[in-house]
Amino acid sequence: MSAPRTCVGIVLVSHSARVAQSVADLARGLAGGAPSVRVGVAGGTGDGGLGTSAELIVAAAREVDTGAGVAILADLGSSVLTVKSLLVDGELPDGSRLLDAPFLEGAVGAVVAASAGARLDAVEAAAAEAYKYRKG
Repeated sequence: MSAPRTCVGIVLVSHSARVAQSVADLARGLAGGAPSVRVGVAGGTGDGGLGTSAELIVAAAREVDTGAGVAILADLGSSVLTVKSLLVDGELPDGSRLLDAPFLEGAVGAVVAASAGARLDAVEAAAAEAYKYRKG
């Protein structure tokens, strides 16, 4: 009997809890439900307001960590800076990585790749590939 497959975990960091959850739902849906992928959200502040919470980010990363790495996508300035600070301070699980990708399209690419069993480097590449999608 083989060991259970572990997937890269995904964390979506947004200034809004509703945005983070909606993007997670969309990404999972477009990935066929992605039942094997853990997608965590860290949206808004601890009291439900708009903003960024280091505590919510750390909790989401720990929740999705299976040992295969944690891919983190962030929406705007302070969420990016907060994730970078947490990485520098070693507060996120080993193998955590902030992805340079568009938030929505990158999340879809990351979840699809992770659901196919891709390793962290390939999940990062799939998310970054979203920069090449031209809309006009």
